Amino acid sequence: MNSIKNIFRYSIKVITLALMLTGVVWGNTTVQTAMKSTEVSSQVVPLQPIMIQGPMPIEAEYFAALLDNVNIEYSGNAVFYRGTLDGYPIVVAKTGKGLENTAAATAIGIERYRPRLIINQGTSGGHDPDLNVGDIVLGERSVNASNFKTQKLAKGEGSKPFQWLPMDLMASEKSAGEGSSAKDAEKLRFYLGDKTLIALASSLSSSYKRGKVVTGTIGSGNFWNNEIDRIAWLHKNMGTSVEEMETSAAAQIAHAYHTPFLGIRVLSNNITNHGEYDPTTAKDCQAFVADVVKAYIKSLN
Repeated sequence: MNSIKNIFRYSIKVITLALMLTGVVWGNTTVQTAMKSTEVSSQVVPLQPIMIQGPMPIEAEYFAALLDNVNIEYSGNAVFYRGTLDGYPIVVAKTGKGLENTAAATAIGIERYRPRLIINQGTSGGHDPDLNVGDIVLGERSVNASNFKTQKLAKGEGSKPFQWLPMDLMASEKSAGEGSSAKDAEKLRFYLGDKTLIALASSLSSSYKRGKVVTGTIGSGNFWNNEIDRIAWLHKNMGTSVEEMETSAAAQIAHAYHTPFLGIRVLSNNITNHGEYDPTTAKDCQAFVADVVKAYIKSLN
C-alpha cells in the first residue's frame, strides 16, 4: 500500500512540474489562434469648426464655393454649407436677413456644430462720412440700434424720435418697460468683438485693396435708414460706423453660448457722402474674411 502511495505522490510531482514548465513556455510564446479579430483605435475628438455667417446669397455663397467636400444642410430659414478650407472644418451659414433669422440660425448653428468661433460678415450702409464704399469695419462693438422706448405724448403731439431712449432688453427680467426696475434698462448694450480676431484681421489690412480696414461700431436693426438726420443722430449717440440687420443678434446669441465672435462688414453704400450702392463689395468682404480664416487656421498649427 505504501508503495502505491509513493508512486501516486511521485506522479503528482511530475505532473505539477510539467505544468509549471509548460506555463513558462507559454508565457514566452505568442499564442496563435485561428479566431477572427479586429482592433478598435481610441476615438479622436473632432475639430470644432469655424462658422462664417452671411444673410443673403451674395453674402454667403462665394465663401461656400471656396470649401472642399461640401455638404448642404437646412434648418428653418437657414442653409448650412459644411466643408473644409485648408483642411480645417468650416460651416458657412446663410442665415437669412434680419435680427430674428440671424438669432435663430446662430442658436441652431451653435447647438448643432459647436463652432470654436463665429464671424458674421456681409454688406452694410455707412453712417460715418469718413468711410467709403468698399471700406471694411471690424466690429469692435455691435449694438441693437432699434431698441427704443418713446416718451409719453398725447394725441396730436406727434412723434419725437430724437428724444427716444435706448432700451436694453437684457437688463431686467422684472419689467416690461414701466416701473422703477425699467430704469435699469434705459441704456445701450454693446457686444464686444473678440480681441484676438480683431488683431488678426487688422494685421491683414494691407492685403485688402478695395478700401481701408478700420475698427468701429456696427449698428443692427430691422430698418433701412435713408434719413440723413436720423443716421447722423445714431452716429453721434451710438457711435455707429455702419448699419445692417444682423450682427448684434448673432453677437447676443454667441455671448449667451460663450462662443468667440466678430462682426466684419463692408460698406456697400454710404448716403452720408453720396456713395452709391455696389453689390460687388459682398464678394470683396468674403474674400477678406477668407484670408482672415486662413491666417487663423495657420496660427493653430
